[in-house]
Amino acid sequence: MNEQEIRDAIFQALGKIAPDVDLESIDPSVRFRDQMEFDSVDCLNLITRLEKATGVKVPESDYPGLSFIDGIVAYFSGKAQ
Repeated sequence: MNEQEIRDAIFQALGKIAPDVDLESIDPSVRFRDQMEFDSVDCLNLITRLEKATGVKVPESDYPGLSFIDGIVAYFSGKAQ
């Protein structure tokens, strides 16, 4: 997957997890929790959806780096098939 495909997967997942959020207003370099009502369950749901979309299993130790869009893109860019 390229970066745009990863971003598309992120926004598709976010749209399902937080349908009331204006996805266009999300700053890709700021943690989700700092921008919207996003708790640990939402984060886990996001990671699970991205694992399914990319085919990449994310170990729990890597979760902290996946709390904002740019971090997710960087992580999956190096691992996605």
